[in-house]
Amino acid sequence: MMEILHYTFIQNALIAGVLVSLAAGIIGSLIVVNRMVFLAGGIAHSSYGGIGMAIFFGLPIFFGASLFAVGAALLVAWFTLKQRHRTDSFIGLVWAVGMAIGVIFVDLTPGYHVDLMSYLFGSILAVSRSDLGFMGVLLLLILFAVHRWYREILAVSYDSNYAALRGIPANFIYLMILILAALTVVVSIKVVGLILVIALMTIPTYIAERSTKTLYGMMMLSGLLAILFTLVGLGFSYRYDLTSGACIILAAAAGLALFSLGSWIRNKMKKT
Repeated sequence: MMEILHYTFIQNALIAGVLVSLAAGIIGSLIVVNRMVFLAGGIAHSSYGGIGMAIFFGLPIFFGASLFAVGAALLVAWFTLKQRHRTDSFIGLVWAVGMAIGVIFVDLTPGYHVDLMSYLFGSILAVSRSDLGFMGVLLLLILFAVHRWYREILAVSYDSNYAALRGIPANFIYLMILILAALTVVVSIKVVGLILVIALMTIPTYIAERSTKTLYGMMMLSGLLAILFTLVGLGFSYRYDLTSGACIILAAAAGLALFSLGSWIRNKMKKT
């Protein structure tokens, strides 16, 4: 099994798995504690419009998807801050329209016959060195933002209304988290794909949330668990020639099942 590490595409896949897992773990923690999972899901699927436009205009996929995802995040942030009671309807609209735009642009692209499943469910073995650079820059940006505004993020996550009364820029923090979530979704395209990215951002976070007492600990543990699930899923997909993104999510689901079983057993033992 160790001989596969000599292949460049395997090395790229492992590095990509670690970088994206750390980003997904940190941002996943932030969207969960701020109850923004559905918002992030809408942005994730709407970014497919950016993929379609990038294909049609001959642009780098990450560039097109990033512009579209950030635009969707800004639009979502503006609407949800203005009319919170209609958030569900608007997210559903952004979700559907974004994917529809992507499909139409792909249909209009002359002679384009690529397998779109790779964007929906991931193709980690196709990660290039330039992709790794994009992932690395994003992770550094996330680490900087969390370090710089950690106290503000913590306050807004605990009680956004009280934080705003105390002079903390709650709307800025809200917007920053959405934009970082949008970019994290984009870099996750090659690893697990748009359909499964929210699972990678929430399953490790759920386990970490129940195992730690601080937001910092939650982000760190979530990132480490995401790395573990990604590496296990990648190894399983390589061994049995299966779709990498689906294997990674199933590894995470298995981890969650084992954690839940362990918690149930511990609770039973405490009662006896």
